[in-house]
Amino acid sequence: MRRVILLSMVVGVSLFGAAYKLPETSLKGTSLSAANVAACDGADCAYYNSANSAFLDGASQYLEVGGTFVHLPAVEYSGMQTFSSGVTIPANGETKKENILLPYLHYISKAYGNLRYGVSVVVPGGLVKRWESPVQKLFAKKFDLTMVLINPSVTYKLNQNFAVSAGVDILYSKGKVENDGTLIGQPVTRVMDGDSIDYGFNVAAAWHLENGINVAATYRSKIKMSLDGDATLGLGPLSLDYKADVDVYLPAALTLAVSKEIDKVTLEFVYERTFWSSYKYLDFNYNKPLPPQLASFDAKVPKLWKDTNTFRVGLKYKYSDKLTLMAGYTHDESPIKSKYVGYEMPDSDANIFSAGFYYQQSSNFGWGVGVLYDSKKKRTVRTIGGINGTFDKGGALLVTAGFSYKF
Repeated sequence: MRRVILLSMVVGVSLFGAAYKLPETSLKGTSLSAANVAACDGADCAYYNSANSAFLDGASQYLEVGGTFVHLPAVEYSGMQTFSSGVTIPANGETKKENILLPYLHYISKAYGNLRYGVSVVVPGGLVKRWESPVQKLFAKKFDLTMVLINPSVTYKLNQNFAVSAGVDILYSKGKVENDGTLIGQPVTRVMDGDSIDYGFNVAAAWHLENGINVAATYRSKIKMSLDGDATLGLGPLSLDYKADVDVYLPAALTLAVSKEIDKVTLEFVYERTFWSSYKYLDFNYNKPLPPQLASFDAKVPKLWKDTNTFRVGLKYKYSDKLTLMAGYTHDESPIKSKYVGYEMPDSDANIFSAGFYYQQSSNFGWGVGVLYDSKKKRTVRTIGGINGTFDKGGALLVTAGFSYKF
């Protein structure tokens, strides 16, 4: 299989930041808009805050499996496109709608003295963007990325109120990219597909105070994605093959959370800081010079993204011994400055709303459903890439079904 090089353009925005990341990787994660860090109380602590697993029943193991159905509505663009030649043409268009099913698994072991281990297998992000309109096909006919993260971790309980943990992030990425300018009289094409495995780390701490207050902090490291492989470029009837490579640094992310339990209600507030400013340029290297007509594929592309802030609020209400109701809200900033927006990632700030329930069927088995709606703001841009217009609609709808087992 040929390995994706242009894949790296979209991996970065998919894993962290606003864009199309997917922090909702469990039933409660979806239902609470990922405000599930300080007060997580099940197997999904293995991902959201593995230090909190130290405070679960030490004689039991915890397992949660489930899946998230993701619906991506069409993104609409109305406006103009200016090319490097100075020519400006209308570029109205929209992306295809997408439907995706993403499975997940979380597991936490029983306690071995003060030690405990866990593992999560999740899809932490991804991107599917397919434009049908002629102008957009030149820049992003297809961007299709799937990611799977395996996150083993170890937790140590220092005392009855404080625990720490550390884990490894093993990220597998697979994608395909296509560009096609033939419909607007530019006989250039590009096709890339492939995969990559990269590594990072994460650490967490949990502090359980008196009066039902929990405090937590988590940190996921920057990941260097070193991609190399083959690229097939088309120039009229010619098909040209190249070796290529690129390095992209995925930004670090810091999460701080506090929760308060009041009778049957648990309220949690989460602040996330994603250090996107480390993503400055996208620079491809080919093993031989490209023809002048394909020089744009070898250009050093400025990104110069900004660090972002995300604010989450989650509410759990224990309606009865068996039924827990949940709701959440998130305000998510986009890391992409207006002049650097592209068709492959027409991102904007978002308001996210969620709700769900969890039903404890028996002492060992529970299940539930969560729904989340991601509403993207309309965004008008004038970019260095010649885009002069407005992106609208888009966003996402998520429905998660989860099943938990304690044994």
